[in-house]
Amino acid sequence: MSRISKLPPEEWDSRIRDAVNPDAATDLEQGLIRYFAHCPEQALGLMQFGGALKRGRSLPERLVELVRLRIAFFNQCRSCMAIRYTDAVNDGVDEGAVCSLEKPQEANNLSDAEKAAIHYGELMATDHLAIDDAVHTVLRKHFSEAQIVELGMTCAFFVGFGRLAATLHMVDELPEAFQKAESIAPWGEEKIQVR
Repeated sequence: MSRISKLPPEEWDSRIRDAVNPDAATDLEQGLIRYFAHCPEQALGLMQFGGALKRGRSLPERLVELVRLRIAFFNQCRSCMAIRYTDAVNDGVDEGAVCSLEKPQEANNLSDAEKAAIHYGELMATDHLAIDDAVHTVLRKHFSEAQIVELGMTCAFFVGFGRLAATLHMVDELPEAFQKAESIAPWGEEKIQVR
């Protein structure tokens, strides 16, 4: 059970209802908005920022999803690990790629660019001060400076809000495997929901 009450859509600020259209979204798709609706101005600002990251994205959806899932593992954000975004699935994220996240640097089905981005995301989640000149040198082999900044902002979003979501313990709508285990991973078993 979550640690903060979820506001039902009828209690949301009308601007949030207009942006999310809760009638067309499942509880899981409503995600953090159900909690953030307690603070409408902040929720709207977050939605604008998240939307800007998505609309202005130059990085491939597959790459972003793989980075997101690796960060979710370190955050132990159960709702983050249980979801696969449709845009990423359409861009080639399958469970084989997700299973590669257990040992991404050894995977033969991830590109060098994906491995570099995943490593960067992993460091953002575990040891951000280890992101040094050598890490940036590897990133520059695959990404423009604008893309590196985009990757950094995206990872910061995933790390911060994934950790917040983990502390809220949002597991009510998740598959049982995500509700009870002490430590979980996004790979394996019947754990996913496509959004």
